[in-house]
Amino acid sequence: MSIERIVVEQLKLTRLNQESNPPRSDVPEVVRALPKIELHRHLEGAVRLETLVDVAQQHGIEMPEYTSEVLRPFVQMHPEEPRTAQNFLAKFAVLRQFFMSQGVIARITREAVIDAAADQVKYMELRFTPAALCQVSKCTPEDVVALVCETATTTAAEQGIDVRLIVSINRHESIELGERVLKAALNNRSRGVVGFDLAGKEAEFSAVPFRDIIKKAKVEGLGITLHAGEWEGAPSVWDAVGNLGADRIGHGIRALEDLGMVQIIAARGIVLEVCPSSNVDSGVVPDFKDHPLPVLIEHGVKITINTDDPLVSGITLSDEIHRTMQYLSLSLDDVKQHTLTAAHAAFLPDDERQALVAKFEAWFAPS
Repeated sequence: MSIERIVVEQLKLTRLNQESNPPRSDVPEVVRALPKIELHRHLEGAVRLETLVDVAQQHGIEMPEYTSEVLRPFVQMHPEEPRTAQNFLAKFAVLRQFFMSQGVIARITREAVIDAAADQVKYMELRFTPAALCQVSKCTPEDVVALVCETATTTAAEQGIDVRLIVSINRHESIELGERVLKAALNNRSRGVVGFDLAGKEAEFSAVPFRDIIKKAKVEGLGITLHAGEWEGAPSVWDAVGNLGADRIGHGIRALEDLGMVQIIAARGIVLEVCPSSNVDSGVVPDFKDHPLPVLIEHGVKITINTDDPLVSGITLSDEIHRTMQYLSLSLDDVKQHTLTAAHAAFLPDDERQALVAKFEAWFAPS
């Protein structure tokens, strides 16, 4: 469905308030200034709203008015909008329509890196899905992977942030496409590709058919982070950890439905990339204060704090960290410890990972 049709139909069906932003927490300066690490951020969900408006104007995408507030309800969760998977995923259906050309893809990549650096993110593993970026642009996966990598690494050097790339495929797409994307990822290791991800419709499609692709990625030296335990429960986490050998799990919070699974994760030191606001926005968790992150910590699970999709949830990593402090009783020292966990879990060569850990330990050392 075209963006024009989506906008027209949703304008008829929704009466959301388009005049106000989602509520933003008053983040203390100590949190904003804190050096940060992000291990789970999707490029496709980290686009600037004003950039989408520019793209609409430049490429002739019809909108009633070319303003951020007209577009906002279609790409960002509104405070009064029911938190359901359907509403959450609808935002991405709209977003995919804006990736019109290589120039647009390069722009959103550059801005995603700049925005992370402005939020004091010092190390980021930015993941992206070539299939999503190719849908309208008609680029090849090979072209998209090279473009994103080159743009991200060049911008990172300019901005003083260390950015590595995780290439993602979807479990509801073909094995053949997955093999093609993996080949492109491996061909761009010198441009910063460090990881491989499997995402997509977890509740409907098993990860197991992609076992050979994941195994090859791992043998070739890429870190493996798989989406699991978000839309489905503990069996999905077992597929990722037991059957596919994941090093990290994207989300993973529903492992708590089976304490045996939690014990396995904790014993193996599997790191969870937890994204609390996203879990609320997608309807996986009913309310932020009910998020199971503290329970996972109590069970000895290693966790990291991430945004997932900053535009869709209307947050920065500073916002997300502050929310965990407000609603989940994490202290600033807790946040620092989880940041160090992220440093230890980075998909880097041993010497670079050790240097990253040492850098953050120095930053976090008492004055």
